[in-house]
Amino acid sequence: VGIEWVSAEPDFMGRASCALVAEGDVWLVDPVDFADLDVTIAALGTPRGVIQLLDRHNRDSAAIAKRLNVPHLVTPREIPGSPFEVVAVPAMAGWKEVALWWEATKTLVVAEAVGTPRYYCAPGCSLGVHPVLRIVRPPRVLLQFAPEHLLLGHGFGLHDGATAALTAAVSRARRELPFVLPRLFAAKRHRYPLES
Repeated sequence: VGIEWVSAEPDFMGRASCALVAEGDVWLVDPVDFADLDVTIAALGTPRGVIQLLDRHNRDSAAIAKRLNVPHLVTPREIPGSPFEVVAVPAMAGWKEVALWWEATKTLVVAEAVGTPRYYCAPGCSLGVHPVLRIVRPPRVLLQFAPEHLLLGHGFGLHDGATAALTAAVSRARRELPFVLPRLFAAKRHRYPLES
């Protein structure tokens, strides 16, 4: 499938990135740069594009795309030449997000709607819906998929029980809100933007 990595700073946010490898082609998703990124990508295959799944997940996407001389695709409707299906994740005004579904590997990549950091999850849960979407619009569109691999924009992905965790997180999103809010307020005290 590829690789994933989580940026150390700011640590509470768990800014996660991944590189998907399909028949020698490498697609970077919402990447945060690191020192050996280019060498790592070259070892995986030929870079084909940098995909930004959330309009405000600028991170290092543009700079990496320029450096690798590949397209920078921001919330695309489709990705020609790739095996990915692009799925719109309806949320609210000012929130534009898409997810990727890779049928051949049963991999779902989600930028922001769900995640594994502490401020996303109710106690005892491995995955949670973004705190804002718990109130506004839990991402039920994701339930059409049964992923074996769930890669995320926040927190390390799930590779065991991904479908069950996704179903539970979305179905309990509003019910768990009182347990998540204290974690969100604690995260906000770090004074970092939650959407980076």
